[in-house]
Amino acid sequence: MIREISYSLSELTIDVKYLSSMLGFPEGDLPEPFGEYVAQAIQEAESLCDIRGAFCVSENCKFSTNNNHILVEGLEFGVGKTVAKELRNATSVAFFICTAGERISSRSQELLSGDDPVLGYVFDLLGSIIVESATDLLQADIQRMAFSEGLQITNRYSPGYCKWNVADQHKLFSFFPTNCCGIRLTDSALMHPIKSVSGIIGLGADVSFRDYTCDLCNQVDCFQRSHRRTI
Repeated sequence: MIREISYSLSELTIDVKYLSSMLGFPEGDLPEPFGEYVAQAIQEAESLCDIRGAFCVSENCKFSTNNNHILVEGLEFGVGKTVAKELRNATSVAFFICTAGERISSRSQELLSGDDPVLGYVFDLLGSIIVESATDLLQADIQRMAFSEGLQITNRYSPGYCKWNVADQHKLFSFFPTNCCGIRLTDSALMHPIKSVSGIIGLGADVSFRDYTCDLCNQVDCFQRSHRRTI
């Protein structure tokens, strides 16, 4: 069964200090015009965002003889050593997708290619923060469902990170209806809208949720790695 959820911007935690640090002001003090830009972007985002997420759970999962792969409903996912280790004791998995919608990215691109690229950059960063915050809520919904069944969850992991081949997006999206939450995939496995996230969470009595093990991964363009470094 697939569960789809919509979120409003007011439900999300928008960390302005984190946004400030991403803009290059780690102390959180935004000089003008950045303070005005951030306030404007957050205000506009209320009407621009179409925040939606969905998840589905499969109990038909097992690890292949290659410890870096997991089989779900007969499909093999090459999640890599790091993710496989975290999922090892899972008895079921939840696949998820989440998006901030198309319009906030369109607004960012319009400004970046127009007369106000700095404001466009603020919108771009804000869009990333919005979809990650929305995915936090989606993960919390999955956690509540798991807890109600006496299960724990792992952290979430996405194709393209921790040596998980991004091409597996096509397999992951096969668990959802076409255009679910308004998200579509290109042939090269990129998601549109751009501000979208997908991934897997392990469920089971013997799994554990722990912070991201960034010391085990050398991916330099990871959102979570940037978050940990700046905060």
